[in-house]
Amino acid sequence: MLLMTDAEIRALARSGALANNAAQFAQPRGADLIRRTGPLEAWCALRAAHGVWQYARALEGPPQPLAEVREEGGRRAAGLNFASQDYLSLGAHPAVRDAAVRALRDAGPHSAGSAVLLGNSRQSLALEKALTCLLGHDHVTLFPTGWGAAFGAITALVHARDHVVIDQLAHASLRQGAAAATRNIAVHRHLDCSHVRDVLATIRSRDRENGILVVTEGLFSMDSDSPDLPLLQHVCHEYGATLLVDVAHDLGALGPNGAGIIGQQGMLGKVDIVLGAFSKTFAANGGFVASASHGLKRQLQLFAGPHLFSNALSPVQAAVVLECLRIVQSSEGAVLRTRLLSNVSELRSQLADAGLRCLGLPSAIVPVLLGSEPATRLAGKLLARAGVFVNPVEYPGVPLGRARLRLQLMSGHEMWQVRQAAQRIATCVRRIESALAVPPALEVQGG
Repeated sequence: MLLMTDAEIRALARSGALANNAAQFAQPRGADLIRRTGPLEAWCALRAAHGVWQYARALEGPPQPLAEVREEGGRRAAGLNFASQDYLSLGAHPAVRDAAVRALRDAGPHSAGSAVLLGNSRQSLALEKALTCLLGHDHVTLFPTGWGAAFGAITALVHARDHVVIDQLAHASLRQGAAAATRNIAVHRHLDCSHVRDVLATIRSRDRENGILVVTEGLFSMDSDSPDLPLLQHVCHEYGATLLVDVAHDLGALGPNGAGIIGQQGMLGKVDIVLGAFSKTFAANGGFVASASHGLKRQLQLFAGPHLFSNALSPVQAAVVLECLRIVQSSEGAVLRTRLLSNVSELRSQLADAGLRCLGLPSAIVPVLLGSEPATRLAGKLLARAGVFVNPVEYPGVPLGRARLRLQLMSGHEMWQVRQAAQRIATCVRRIESALAVPPALEVQGG
């Protein structure tokens, strides 16, 4: 395994490539909208020149545990892939690929219209029906992306006088949807149901006429933790609020029958609104919103922009998700989830033994908190050089000072790959801490 020497690391730090953060470039000033992006481009180019720009990479093949990755500048490397979202390894499943080929032959590659016009297909209607069975809700609306489902649901349901109460770590799509819908936004402390109750009581003390949407996630994608959904739904009903839960990262990969955190907590059919994405476990783009209300479906059809004004899911995408759903709910799906969680348990145990801090609870997402943005950038470079691909995440993905390595496991990872990755991560992090004199991440949570 090739690592940089301490002298090389310190020289990299002196280059400026580890300095600054994206927040400094978020709101550039100047009359020329294009020219004022220059400082950001210069900063990104400096990072790329020194190999610490780990974004806009490309896979040379499918998202499998062993992968070849091409950096934005063209450099290629092969290694262990812990950076792709294919939690049950269904992207390479023969039955899923066969379903895509059949749909391509039978219906072609293109939906050729909005779902509100003539964009639905036999495959997409079957997918809606299958999702109602899994989620325990009678009405499902499909969207071309998970981001569109989140943004579209909030902007269609919430008006300017309404209120949104949202977890401080919610997905950007949810936060941006709230910001587009109303100025009446209250951010509550992460997973804190008591704080939600206090916020709702304050809102209802002065406004009993308008709606309140409480927004959370089944599994938070950067921290791998979950709210108490029965308590949260109870609190919402207590104050006449509506609960929306985003299950993008847990549906299919966790829970009985693949029902995710909602299934684990006995809340199937009981959460007011459930939305999710197909891009984590179901091997395709797209998203959905599910509820018990046909009126809500009508509201989304006519007023959710990403549904109304975008082409619908293609027949190929719908067929892929439908086949993934069949596997997820089968005995094979149970085996794949067991294997995934075995890999997760081993990785978290190995990292904990090395003294690294893993956030949250066992899931396909294993966040390794480093805190320091320079250390996280450098870790991404060293790990790629060592043949381990991870996602270094810093602002705006996470708050400043909370940078981390986000590892995403698959059921297809072999145990030797998991152990090798853990060993190389520990080695790289310790080398960086020594060279940069950053505080070690010693506290382990949920290991």
